[in-house]
Amino acid sequence: MRKYFNLFDLSQKVDYKNEVLSGLTVALALVPEAIAFALIAGLSPLTGLYAAFVLGLVTAILGGRPGMISGATGAVAVVIVTLVQSHGVEYVFATVILAGILQITAGILRLGKLMRLVPHPVIFGFVNGLAIIIFMSQLDQFKDTSGNWLTGTPLYVLSGLVVLTMFIIWGLPKISKAIPASLVAILTIFGLVVYFNIDTKTIGDIASIQGGFPPFHIPGVPFSLATLQVIFPYALVVAGVGLIESLLTLNIVDEITETRGRGNKEAVAQGTANILSGLFSGMGGCAMLGQSLINISNGARARLSGIIAAVMLLVFIMFGANLIEKLPMAALTGLMIMVAIGTFEWASLRTFNKMPKSDIFVMVLVTLVTVFLHNLALAVVVGVIISALVFAWDNAKRIRARKYIDEEGVKHYEIYGPLFFGSITAFNEKFDVLNDPQEVIIDFEESRVVDMSAIEALNKITERYQKVGKKIHLKHLSPDCRTLLKNAEEIIEVNVLEDPTYKVAVDKI
Repeated sequence: MRKYFNLFDLSQKVDYKNEVLSGLTVALALVPEAIAFALIAGLSPLTGLYAAFVLGLVTAILGGRPGMISGATGAVAVVIVTLVQSHGVEYVFATVILAGILQITAGILRLGKLMRLVPHPVIFGFVNGLAIIIFMSQLDQFKDTSGNWLTGTPLYVLSGLVVLTMFIIWGLPKISKAIPASLVAILTIFGLVVYFNIDTKTIGDIASIQGGFPPFHIPGVPFSLATLQVIFPYALVVAGVGLIESLLTLNIVDEITETRGRGNKEAVAQGTANILSGLFSGMGGCAMLGQSLINISNGARARLSGIIAAVMLLVFIMFGANLIEKLPMAALTGLMIMVAIGTFEWASLRTFNKMPKSDIFVMVLVTLVTVFLHNLALAVVVGVIISALVFAWDNAKRIRARKYIDEEGVKHYEIYGPLFFGSITAFNEKFDVLNDPQEVIIDFEESRVVDMSAIEALNKITERYQKVGKKIHLKHLSPDCRTLLKNAEEIIEVNVLEDPTYKVAVDKI
């Protein structure tokens, strides 16, 4: 039987010290993020913290990628903020539950494989945009409660502590990797602030995290068609954003660790986690690239780190709120800035003169949509659509025809390249119907008939030759093509040994 809990897989080498320390570091980093995203959505801080606990625990145990961290995210917060304003928090809980059901459905239908359609320029754009968002969100820490930029001593103190945090995270791994550098940085800055009684912003200045165990709660909404009409559009977007961000994060972690996660299993885990989050007063969420990279960079590779992070977050909420609220925001700000720097694909900048212009355009566009609209799903969808159109345009220009007349006076057209909706115009231009001899052979051995537009193009070219009384043979077409052509028996020269057996894409009514 396949082992689902890698933590208990004795064949896997697990560094328990790294897993525990990394989980503790991630738990500390989750606190301000969960609070910030809840406030963005117009919800109480505990709503974000409860979501981070439930999502983190469930996906750590059931997810398809050990070491990946999930929690309340900005992408989901941006989606539900309008719903919070118009209908209130109870509708948010119902939306999150419905989104979870949709995600489980996607996992069962094995839709995770659709991520293979996302090209690398889109992933680069997504990652770069997310890195910029993470960095920009940290700039709020350099403002006072009125929204004005800090000046004078408060600015110098905060900046100094942030720079020191970044320096420790950058420099310590060059000396020793015995303890995660990010945890050392947080504890060092905390010790300096306490010892020297430095006046600087703390987590407690943002919001209190004091609370109990997440309360089980059936959403207080009418179970009616009207409610479904309200929440379904939001649930669909939340589910889509969550899956896209989670599966992209999974792919990125796969590349870093040189291992392979399971996308469909992750989709089911995300759906299960969101359902439980909605039932336990959480705002919902998905995988978090920043926290996942913190975890992976600390050397965590098993499920234990994610479990520790979720459990410690709950411990902070229930028992350690007074202590955690004293942590300086400067330490967590420096940590997240380093995450942003590490997240950004700097290599993508060096490829500007090497990549096709279309790829560069897609990458920049996805980055801009991500940064300015904070809509990761839209950014990815736009990138995939443009990439698909560029691909279709490029392939439309690749169709070729080699022409010659044999010793019997029969003209041959040997077609190279795919025949599909984008290339049928160029295909039709290859033929000289009026001046061709009485017998013509069109050979598709080096071509592929892709869709119904191509089938219709073949029907039209045969009609053109038949109208002028000329005989035409179509060689090396698949059985699908022969079935779909109107005059198949008259015009196709069947070669059983050589005819391909591929399928033609057909829209079924």
